[in-house]
Amino acid sequence: PDERVAFVLEDAAPVVVVTTGELSERFDGGGVVAVVVDVEDPGLSRQPTTAFSYPDADQTAYVIYTSGTTGTPKGVAVTHRGMADLVATHLQRLTAPGRPATVTVRADEHVWTLFHSYAFDFAVWEMWGALLHGGRLIVVPEEVVYSPSDFHDLLVDEQVTVLTQTPSALARLSPDGLASVAVLLVGGEACPAELVERWAPGRAMINAYGPTECTVYVSMSKPLTPDAAVPIGGAGSGTGLFVLDSGLCRVPVGVVGELYVAGRGLARGYVRRAGLTASRFVACPYGPGGSRMYRS
Repeated sequence: PDERVAFVLEDAAPVVVVTTGELSERFDGGGVVAVVVDVEDPGLSRQPTTAFSYPDADQTAYVIYTSGTTGTPKGVAVTHRGMADLVATHLQRLTAPGRPATVTVRADEHVWTLFHSYAFDFAVWEMWGALLHGGRLIVVPEEVVYSPSDFHDLLVDEQVTVLTQTPSALARLSPDGLASVAVLLVGGEACPAELVERWAPGRAMINAYGPTECTVYVSMSKPLTPDAAVPIGGAGSGTGLFVLDSGLCRVPVGVVGELYVAGRGLARGYVRRAGLTASRFVACPYGPGGSRMYRS
């Protein structure tokens, strides 16, 4: 919506917007420079290239906004370190020895789909999970995203091996003919047992959990099996998960507490919201001096 675009432009204050000709007029009068790129222009191949300098790992890689369902959307500043740790840690967990026999494809031979909107951090996992390991990334056209039958055909035609879906989207798909999908990652909402019964046989079906403030995922389950619980799993090697009481003391097993997340995947905080950042990203008593944890 125009109101959401205007809000993000004012809140994030970008220097430049990269867009297409058909969308460029949406930024007229927005006080931002719009650079139009036509990816079909053959002249692009004749343009000079300039090598990028390597950013510091703790610099911001991207700002992504929360949905705003509980108030004003908040811009979350995520670091390069968080992105690198996400892909290195969790992709290794998906393809490490000991996984089901179906997961035998090397990381650089995997075929991924870019199914989700850039406004949803699943897209970060999909893009960089593939590209940082030399895999192949299938950009799913928007009209195909909204057609389960067309999307199913694309998965078959492209022999996709790594598929990421929310449970509600997965429920609209049929597993028939999708033997190529060796790794199925679900997240974003609770996964019903019925979906596990339909999809887990013959592949590694993983349930993942993570808030926007912690670089997509902080935990992944072991491969799910039918007729068993669907947990959020354990933390990756660079992440700490703590269930704490109101005094930040660990609670015993079986006692209700709040989940806190620490480690390399934590975002820098909320853009231009220092007070809110301080209240949600608090000092971590279980890590080295100066470390923080996120109140989920």
